[in-house]
Amino acid sequence: MAYLGEPVPTVPQPPPSDHRDRPGPWLFDHRGADAAGAPAGAVLFGRDGALLQDVSCNGDPAMVHPMAGVRAALAALRAAGFALGVVSNQPGVARGLIGLDQVEAVQARAETLLGPLDVWAVCPHGSHEDCGCRMPAPALVTAACRALGLPPARVTVIGCSDEVATAAMAAGAHAIRLPVAAPRTNTGCPPCTLTICRTADDPELAADLLLRR
Repeated sequence: MAYLGEPVPTVPQPPPSDHRDRPGPWLFDHRGADAAGAPAGAVLFGRDGALLQDVSCNGDPAMVHPMAGVRAALAALRAAGFALGVVSNQPGVARGLIGLDQVEAVQARAETLLGPLDVWAVCPHGSHEDCGCRMPAPALVTAACRALGLPPARVTVIGCSDEVATAAMAAGAHAIRLPVAAPRTNTGCPPCTLTICRTADDPELAADLLLRR
């Protein structure tokens, strides 16, 4: 018991389960228990700027808008038998701007608009945390590959940043680099500085390039 004039002891509080202290990557496997084995191949999209319009630290489903060409790309890839997924850095979680509920709400809205996606792999850490799963590290890509039961060599990652392309290549996957449609208003996004095997002007052309390979 603390007496008058004595400092009141501080009782440590456990961190929220969806805060940056939660181990990552966050992996959301949406295939269901009846998924029939591993697919022949898979395509992973970077979330912001490749699959969805880039809204910085977005946790609002009302702000979810697909990129031009994404619907056609997903339809063509599904018809060809590819599994589909998403890899995404979400540093807004580490900054306390969004939490697990908001991340899942954005994912749910994306699937309402675009159809089901098999797996989402999310890094909830900031760039200063040295977490090991933040792209350009390969852990998000390798985690998604493991969830799908595929070796990285049978996976292609489509993204609009050097970080996404570097993560793909570091994991042993293929990469298709899209141009940046519009820079973020707060940080911007630098132009591509990588020499990678393939580029495409939009997601639909990226899917066409992959299917013609």
